[in-house]
Amino acid sequence: MRSAQITTLQLEALPVDRGETGQHVENVMTALEKYSSHRAATPRGAPWLYVQHVPVRRLISQLVRKLMALSAWDAFAQAPGPVTPAPYEGLLGVRDSSSREYRPYTVTWSGAAFALGAPAPHNPARSARLRRLAAPQVDACAEPSPVPSTLPRAAVVALSWSSRHAQTLMPVLEELARDGHPSVLIDLATDPAERCPKPVADAVSLCRAPAEILAVSGTVPGMRLEAEEPAGSDSSVQVGRHTVRLDSLERLAAALVEESGGCTQPSWRAVVHTEAWLDEVLCAVRPHTVLVSNDTSPLGALAVHTAERHGANTVHVQHGAWMPGSVAWPAIHSRHIVVMGERDVAPARAWARHTEAEIHVLGQPRFDVLAGLGPETQRRYLQKLLATGTGQQPDRIAVWACQPFGPDRLRAQADIILDGLRKAQSCWGLVIAPHPTQGIHAFDPLLQQDGRQLVAVADPQVGARGCLAGADAVASVFSTCGIEAVLLDVPVLELDLPGERTLGLADQSLAHRCGSAADIASALNALSKPHLRVTPDARDAVCHWRGNSAFDIAQLIVARSRADHAHIDPNHHDAPGAVSGMPRDEGAPVR
Repeated sequence: MRSAQITTLQLEALPVDRGETGQHVENVMTALEKYSSHRAATPRGAPWLYVQHVPVRRLISQLVRKLMALSAWDAFAQAPGPVTPAPYEGLLGVRDSSSREYRPYTVTWSGAAFALGAPAPHNPARSARLRRLAAPQVDACAEPSPVPSTLPRAAVVALSWSSRHAQTLMPVLEELARDGHPSVLIDLATDPAERCPKPVADAVSLCRAPAEILAVSGTVPGMRLEAEEPAGSDSSVQVGRHTVRLDSLERLAAALVEESGGCTQPSWRAVVHTEAWLDEVLCAVRPHTVLVSNDTSPLGALAVHTAERHGANTVHVQHGAWMPGSVAWPAIHSRHIVVMGERDVAPARAWARHTEAEIHVLGQPRFDVLAGLGPETQRRYLQKLLATGTGQQPDRIAVWACQPFGPDRLRAQADIILDGLRKAQSCWGLVIAPHPTQGIHAFDPLLQQDGRQLVAVADPQVGARGCLAGADAVASVFSTCGIEAVLLDVPVLELDLPGERTLGLADQSLAHRCGSAADIASALNALSKPHLRVTPDARDAVCHWRGNSAFDIAQLIVARSRADHAHIDPNHHDAPGAVSGMPRDEGAPVR
């Protein structure tokens, strides 16, 4: 067995059971919360692991997957032995990603050895690559943030730190403005491309948070133990045959949250500064409602905690699709949870943490604009993209709605899509629609084709929504653009590839399940034949779409702000623990 060798790349490529991995992650996080959640809290009482749960959980997921892969290696399974750190290798690192801002932190193999109790006196906390990553820079050209005390009084405060949040929340705020309810939209984005556009409605005030509050990093007292606990203590948790030390995990987590990763993964010090600033904002604005489209990641969890302290109602509008494994932490903290479709009621009920949580099926405000899209205009845009440089135009056009995966995953998906298009009967072209957070240069290798395939990349400002109405088909793994295509009756190719999760649209006969290039070619060839249109019931299961979701959510916010809760419709879903007899609002009932 001493002669058995395997590279770390080969080891990490070994298949592991996703369900078993998820259960181990849950067990480790439960043990770490019990062991460490009391270690530090914000000045206003938010425990560190409540706020930083998502980045820490993602790190733990990377560790667990490495340990599961190690157990899956036959040589190790037959003769388990100790894992030794590589001298001077950092314990934390980063994986490759096509995302502009989000940092996919990981535990190195030396970090995995450290978590199992191996001494690592000469290993720095961070890898050289991670240390080279610059902290988010303060934009000197950005407009100065207003002093919180100068903000106007408003009924609602909404928080956004991505362009998708803004697209989800802004329609609701504009509907509130039409009904005479002013609001303040807090822009916490640290990436200039993700900032909120200037509101059209005068009653919606845009307030950009000071960039410097999210650019700080550094050690926080209480986040590290002064001395390691003795070996053999009960402060450990099992991951299969591996015994993971909780004191080591806490040290890895502490090193992670000392990093300044911008609004998506703020450092602990950034969280403390942001909490103080949000507290001042709510004291000045005095809203009755705080509106978010993500209350699970650090800034969202912090916002809900702050809102609850101020006695404000909290409303969460579902941002993306919810499927098994689709969220880093299955937890929703807000009082009111607005979901897209009927199939989202069950996960919302299971994930709700508020003791009086209510669930409302009201669709997705971001999709209200789909009714006004022009297929002819978008078709001309797609044709122009593909004709540039070659002068050729395909008979039919597919749009690939991308996500910010790493280069290997993107390459694997691209190979299957392009092979399927080549094998299809008609002449097909492909337009790649980057995710809003995706760096466009991630697709340069795909454009260096040998001329056999027409491929183009859409302008990031156009995005998938600016393309899909003009497409003959939309390919997607897990992008919510697949749902938008269903609403517009554009055929969807759902890439059901090994190791990938999907939107589950094929399970509801709303998409073609494609696991190979042959499946894609077959699905494309079938498009020329008559096919059944999507039924309203099937569509409502995924998204309750009537073009008035923003209006309905605005009405919910106003109704819940009134003491008498007048004009309430009984179609409503209580989460476990919700108080019976609570006011009810309108929404699509569960069938």
